[in-house]
Amino acid sequence: MTDRAFTDDVDAVIARARAAGVTHIVAVGGGGPIEASEAAADLAARHDFIRATAGIHPHDASSYDDAIEARISALLDAGRIVAVGETGLDYYYDNSPRDLQRASLARHLALAARYDVPVVLHCRDAERDLRDVIAAERKLPLAGVVHCFTGSYDDARWYLDAGLAISFTGILTFKKAAELRDVARRLPLDRLMVETDSPYLAPVPYRGKRNEPAYVAHVAAALAELHGTDSAAVIDATGRAAAKLFFGE
Repeated sequence: MTDRAFTDDVDAVIARARAAGVTHIVAVGGGGPIEASEAAADLAARHDFIRATAGIHPHDASSYDDAIEARISALLDAGRIVAVGETGLDYYYDNSPRDLQRASLARHLALAARYDVPVVLHCRDAERDLRDVIAAERKLPLAGVVHCFTGSYDDARWYLDAGLAISFTGILTFKKAAELRDVARRLPLDRLMVETDSPYLAPVPYRGKRNEPAYVAHVAAALAELHGTDSAAVIDATGRAAAKLFFGE
């Protein structure tokens, strides 16, 4: 929600989400520089149905230092964010050296432990290393969510056993995502969440366009079809999971 893609119409985007039935929004601040996390906190302060997170994306892990950690800590101290992240590993793009990604992830995990808040995890082509860092750095179970999940069933089971939730995006609606749909079908619905990862990964029928929170209904519908139920059941189950983790409900 703090991405530059929403600079000109964020209020309209929020209004469309509410009109579409979205009751809770999590503005993930870790998608850019630390200023994005602070902007997410500002956005959440203006709306009682929005919560914010703060962190440094693995793409920017090489920038993570004591000064940035102090700014995240300041947001936590002020009660302005409810989770740390997104953090994690991305070996697909390798925009930051892998050793620095792992170091940044470890520091985020320690920060979340210090403040007793959940973590929002990103992983692309790095499942084994992500699991190894989590196992080395944190006592399980670990509160949090692996967002935009694209791993295998075995990966998903490890995360669930570790206490984490799994969140799916519009990728579930893509033609070439048969393997991911099979994973989603086999996982317990009460441990899943749905998201948009706006402004990216717009679901069919909006693929190729800017994504926004109102479109999350299409992800819920895709997950409902996989589980042989209706969207209302998926919205209820995933909504409960998200509200408990991020809103304390």
